[in-house]
Amino acid sequence: MNNESSSAIVYVVDDDESVREALCSLVGSAGLRVQVFSSATEFLRYPRSDAPACLVLDERMPGFSGTDLHCELIRAGDPIPVIFITGHGDIPMAVRATKRGAIEVLVKPFTDESLLGAISEALATNLQEPEERKEAAESIRRYDSLTAREREVLPFIDDGLLNKQIAAELGISEATVKVHRHNIMHKMGTKSVPELVRMWEKIRHKMVR
Repeated sequence: MNNESSSAIVYVVDDDESVREALCSLVGSAGLRVQVFSSATEFLRYPRSDAPACLVLDERMPGFSGTDLHCELIRAGDPIPVIFITGHGDIPMAVRATKRGAIEVLVKPFTDESLLGAISEALATNLQEPEERKEAAESIRRYDSLTAREREVLPFIDDGLLNKQIAAELGISEATVKVHRHNIMHKMGTKSVPELVRMWEKIRHKMVR
């Protein structure tokens, strides 16, 4: 594994001490700095540096779960790339995490190569210009604020369908589609359909990675 930056650091949050020790050893063997935490709260209290970084995050933890932490980071506009690890193979959880912008969701037991590959991708993402990372994180946060129905409508807008066509596809009134379209534009912070489509394409790219 190439070291993207000599100052790069991998944060690990897992309530299982044996897992923390194993991940610390693995990441360290790849020539990367690593900092481990036993809880999400402990991680949030830690004064992080500006070095390129990523977060390897256990999904199932007592109290403040991995998902809770990821959502909190999104709300705070924190662009740190996240890699989830889970021992439960929860496919809906994996889909939701990916839609929120997670780099990868790895099911235990996973190979060393799969984790190191995900870390490499995450650090490459983190090495983008800070403004790009903030913009990407903000787009995901805005998308996450949409209702389930608004998320259904958005792809139809991307396809160029008229309100009456979207209404027919979803079995709702044209007036309701107009309301959803207005809410989507407002929540996504876009002033035109082309701007909305460009933002959606970037988000969709992350979702299908």
